[in-house]
Amino acid sequence: MTSKRSIPVFAILVASVFVYGCTKQQTPQEASSPAVQVQAPAKGQSTVIDGESDANALQVAMSLDDFSTLVVAVQTAGIEDSLVNVGPLTVFAPVNAAFEKLPEGTVETLLKPENKGQLTTVLINHVAPSNYPIETLEKNAAKGRKLFMASGNYLDVESKDETISVGGTPILKSVKVSNGWIHVIDNVLVP
Repeated sequence: MTSKRSIPVFAILVASVFVYGCTKQQTPQEASSPAVQVQAPAKGQSTVIDGESDANALQVAMSLDDFSTLVVAVQTAGIEDSLVNVGPLTVFAPVNAAFEKLPEGTVETLLKPENKGQLTTVLINHVAPSNYPIETLEKNAAKGRKLFMASGNYLDVESKDETISVGGTPILKSVKVSNGWIHVIDNVLVP
Protein backbone atom coordinates (compact mmCIF):
# COMPACT_ATOMS: atom_id res chain seq x y z
CA MET A 1 0.00 0.00 0.00
CA THR A 2 1.32 3.44 -0.96
CA SER A 3 1.19 6.25 1.52
CA LYS A 4 -0.22 9.65 0.53
CA ARG A 5 3.11 11.25 1.38
CA SER A 6 5.12 9.11 -1.09
CA ILE A 7 3.02 10.17 -4.16
CA PRO A 8 4.12 13.85 -4.07
CA VAL A 9 7.74 12.81 -3.44
CA PHE A 10 7.57 10.40 -6.38
CA ALA A 11 6.02 13.12 -8.62
CA ILE A 12 8.77 15.59 -7.65
CA LEU A 13 11.43 12.96 -8.34
CA VAL A 14 10.00 12.20 -11.83
CA ALA A 15 9.66 15.92 -12.64
CA SER A 16 13.26 16.56 -11.52
CA VAL A 17 14.60 13.78 -13.73
CA PHE A 18 12.57 15.11 -16.70
CA VAL A 19 13.74 18.72 -16.22
CA TYR A 20 17.37 17.65 -15.71
CA GLY A 21 17.27 15.49 -18.84
CA CYS A 22 15.84 18.33 -20.95
CA THR A 23 18.31 20.95 -19.72
CA LYS A 24 21.46 18.84 -19.51
CA GLN A 25 24.35 20.52 -21.34
CA GLN A 26 26.43 18.49 -23.76
CA THR A 27 30.05 17.92 -22.95
CA PRO A 28 32.60 19.03 -25.58
CA GLN A 29 33.09 15.36 -26.53
CA GLU A 30 29.33 14.86 -27.04
CA ALA A 31 29.04 18.07 -29.08
CA SER A 32 31.83 17.02 -31.46
CA SER A 33 30.47 13.52 -31.95
CA PRO A 34 29.40 12.96 -35.59
CA ALA A 35 26.16 11.38 -34.41
CA VAL A 36 25.24 14.48 -32.39
CA GLN A 37 26.44 17.26 -34.68
CA VAL A 38 23.88 18.21 -37.32
CA GLN A 39 24.17 21.39 -39.34
CA ALA A 40 21.33 22.92 -41.29
CA PRO A 41 22.17 24.35 -44.68
CA ALA A 42 22.93 28.06 -44.62
CA LYS A 43 19.92 30.10 -45.59
CA GLY A 44 19.63 33.84 -45.83
CA GLN A 45 16.88 36.32 -45.28
CA SER A 46 15.49 35.69 -48.77
CA THR A 47 14.25 32.26 -47.62
CA VAL A 48 12.08 33.67 -44.83
CA ILE A 49 8.39 33.17 -45.50
CA ASP A 50 6.31 36.05 -44.21
CA GLY A 51 2.69 36.34 -45.23
CA GLU A 52 2.04 39.47 -43.19
CA SER A 53 4.61 42.04 -44.32
CA ASP A 54 4.46 44.04 -47.54
CA ALA A 55 6.38 42.47 -50.42
CA ASN A 56 10.04 43.40 -50.86
CA ALA A 57 11.85 43.99 -54.17
CA LEU A 58 12.68 40.31 -54.74
CA GLN A 59 9.20 39.07 -53.87
CA VAL A 60 7.62 41.53 -56.29
CA ALA A 61 10.03 40.57 -59.08
CA MET A 62 9.37 36.87 -58.44
CA SER A 63 5.62 37.40 -58.64
CA LEU A 64 5.69 38.90 -62.15
CA ASP A 65 6.41 36.95 -65.34
CA ASP A 66 8.03 40.02 -66.97
CA PHE A 67 10.97 39.67 -64.57
CA SER A 68 11.65 35.94 -64.90
CA THR A 69 15.04 36.46 -66.59
CA LEU A 70 16.06 38.99 -63.94
CA VAL A 71 15.03 36.61 -61.15
CA VAL A 72 17.03 33.73 -62.68
CA ALA A 73 20.05 36.03 -62.99
CA VAL A 74 19.72 37.21 -59.36
CA GLN A 75 19.46 33.62 -58.14
CA THR A 76 22.40 32.50 -60.29
CA ALA A 77 24.53 35.35 -58.93
CA GLY A 78 23.44 34.43 -55.38
CA ILE A 79 22.43 37.98 -54.45
CA GLU A 80 18.82 37.31 -53.40
CA ASP A 81 19.45 38.41 -49.83
CA SER A 82 20.63 41.81 -51.04
CA LEU A 83 17.22 42.48 -52.57
CA VAL A 84 15.27 41.58 -49.44
CA ASN A 85 17.30 43.58 -46.94
CA VAL A 86 15.50 46.35 -45.10
CA GLY A 87 16.98 48.97 -47.42
CA PRO A 88 16.15 51.49 -48.50
CA LEU A 89 17.18 50.56 -52.00
CA THR A 90 16.05 51.37 -55.49
CA VAL A 91 16.11 48.69 -58.16
CA PHE A 92 16.05 49.60 -61.84
CA ALA A 93 14.56 46.31 -62.99
CA PRO A 94 14.94 45.27 -66.63
CA VAL A 95 12.04 43.31 -68.09
CA ASN A 96 12.64 40.12 -70.06
CA ALA A 97 12.59 42.04 -73.35
CA ALA A 98 15.55 44.11 -72.12
CA PHE A 99 17.68 40.97 -71.81
CA GLU A 100 16.55 39.87 -75.28
CA LYS A 101 18.03 43.11 -76.71
CA LEU A 102 21.53 42.08 -75.62
CA PRO A 103 23.76 40.47 -78.27
CA GLU A 104 22.91 36.83 -78.89
CA GLY A 105 24.42 34.49 -76.30
CA THR A 106 25.16 37.25 -73.75
CA VAL A 107 22.62 36.11 -71.16
CA GLU A 108 23.59 32.44 -71.51
CA THR A 109 27.27 33.35 -71.12
CA LEU A 110 26.63 35.48 -68.03
CA LEU A 111 24.62 32.67 -66.41
CA LYS A 112 27.57 30.25 -66.55
CA PRO A 113 29.12 29.54 -63.11
CA GLU A 114 32.54 30.80 -64.20
CA ASN A 115 31.00 34.22 -65.02
CA LYS A 116 29.27 34.75 -61.68
CA GLY A 117 31.46 37.81 -60.90
CA GLN A 118 30.57 39.52 -64.18
CA LEU A 119 26.89 38.73 -63.71
CA THR A 120 26.95 40.15 -60.20
CA THR A 121 28.60 43.36 -61.44
CA VAL A 122 25.92 43.80 -64.12
CA LEU A 123 23.11 43.19 -61.62
CA ILE A 124 24.36 45.47 -58.85
CA ASN A 125 24.70 48.21 -61.46
CA HIS A 126 20.86 48.22 -61.36
CA VAL A 127 20.65 48.91 -57.62
CA ALA A 128 21.01 52.25 -55.88
CA PRO A 129 21.55 51.93 -52.12
CA SER A 130 19.06 54.70 -51.35
CA ASN A 131 15.39 55.57 -51.57
CA TYR A 132 14.60 57.14 -54.97
CA PRO A 133 10.89 57.56 -55.62
CA ILE A 134 10.11 59.14 -58.98
CA GLU A 135 9.74 62.61 -57.38
CA THR A 136 13.29 62.43 -56.04
CA LEU A 137 14.58 61.30 -59.41
CA GLU A 138 12.84 64.30 -61.01
CA LYS A 139 14.58 66.65 -58.56
CA ASN A 140 17.94 64.98 -59.23
CA ALA A 141 17.38 65.35 -62.97
CA ALA A 142 16.55 69.04 -62.58
CA LYS A 143 19.78 69.57 -60.61
CA GLY A 144 21.90 67.52 -62.99
CA ARG A 145 22.84 64.99 -60.30
CA LYS A 146 24.01 61.44 -60.91
CA LEU A 147 22.93 58.35 -58.99
CA PHE A 148 25.47 56.28 -57.11
CA MET A 149 24.90 52.59 -57.82
CA ALA A 150 25.90 49.60 -55.69
CA SER A 151 28.44 48.72 -58.40
CA GLY A 152 30.36 51.92 -57.61
CA ASN A 153 29.31 53.51 -60.91
CA TYR A 154 27.31 56.71 -61.31
CA LEU A 155 24.36 56.94 -63.70
CA ASP A 156 22.95 60.09 -65.26
CA VAL A 157 19.37 61.06 -64.37
CA GLU A 158 17.56 63.00 -67.05
CA SER A 159 14.08 64.35 -67.60
CA LYS A 160 12.75 64.78 -71.12
CA ASP A 161 9.13 65.13 -72.23
CA GLU A 162 7.92 64.24 -68.72
CA THR A 163 9.86 60.98 -68.81
CA ILE A 164 12.65 60.23 -66.34
CA SER A 165 15.62 58.27 -67.67
CA VAL A 166 18.45 56.67 -65.74
CA GLY A 167 21.61 55.76 -67.57
CA GLY A 168 19.86 56.73 -70.82
CA THR A 169 17.00 54.30 -70.20
CA PRO A 170 13.44 55.58 -69.65
CA ILE A 171 11.55 54.47 -66.54
CA LEU A 172 8.35 52.77 -67.70
CA LYS A 173 6.67 52.28 -64.34
CA SER A 174 7.45 52.65 -60.63
CA VAL A 175 6.37 50.32 -57.85
CA LYS A 176 6.72 50.98 -54.10
CA VAL A 177 8.01 47.92 -52.21
CA SER A 178 8.61 47.39 -48.51
CA ASN A 179 12.34 48.06 -48.80
CA GLY A 180 12.33 50.86 -51.36
CA TRP A 181 11.36 51.19 -55.01
CA ILE A 182 11.37 49.22 -58.24
CA HIS A 183 11.59 51.27 -61.43
CA VAL A 184 10.80 49.16 -64.49
CA ILE A 185 13.12 49.67 -67.47
CA ASP A 186 13.46 48.06 -70.88
CA ASN A 187 17.25 48.06 -71.21
CA VAL A 188 20.01 46.34 -69.26
CA LEU A 189 22.32 48.89 -67.64
CA VAL A 190 25.62 47.28 -68.59
CA PRO A 191 28.50 48.98 -66.74
